[in-house]
Parts: sequence; C-alpha cells; structure tokens
Amino acid sequence: MLSAYCKLEIFVPESHLEAVRAALLSVDAGHIGAYDGCLSYAPVTSCWRPLPGTSPYLGRVGELCTSPELKVEVTCRTDDLSRTISAVKKVHPYEEPVINAIPLLATGLGE
Repeated sequence: MLSAYCKLEIFVPESHLEAVRAALLSVDAGHIGAYDGCLSYAPVTSCWRPLPGTSPYLGRVGELCTSPELKVEVTCRTDDLSRTISAVKKVHPYEEPVINAIPLLATGLGE
C-alpha cells in the first residue's frame, strides 16, 4: 500500500532557501490541516566531489568540496510528489540536487 504522504528532505544552499520555499508553497507542499507553508530547515555540512563533465555550482571538478547547506524538510501528498520535485528542481541551483522522498506511515493528519 502506498503511503498518502511523504516527507521530502531537500539540501540547498542558504542563498536559495526562499526560492525553494516559494516553489513548495506554489504546489501546496507543506499543507498540514488548516496551515500551509509548513516546513523546517536546519544547517548541515555536506560534501561531494564533482566528476569530469560536470559544471558544479560549488566546488571544482575532481576535488572534494565541503560546504554549509540547509536541510529543508516538508510533507507532501504522495500523489503530488512528481510535480513537487519538478517545482524544486526549477529553482535549485545544483545540477544534481539531493531530494529524498521518504514515505510516511503516519502523520497525525487523521488520514
């Protein structure tokens, strides 16, 4: 059985938080009961190494990069997952943004 809701984890540079927040709001992600625009974010440190053929937003090809980012967490309906991810990708600066979709067994939303 497919869960009705999932949680997205989106890793983004702080400079793009507002664009991601607006994109999520535009597709109604983070709608919880009588509230919308609900999300959480916290600072994290991420690392990656751009491989040949990439055009990294941060870092240099072949070198390990470490940078502060924000981890944004938001709940969305599973039925809306594709359009939610598409909306985030349109405003995210990375070639390969990390967007994890995690099915939720329960949310407290009464569904």
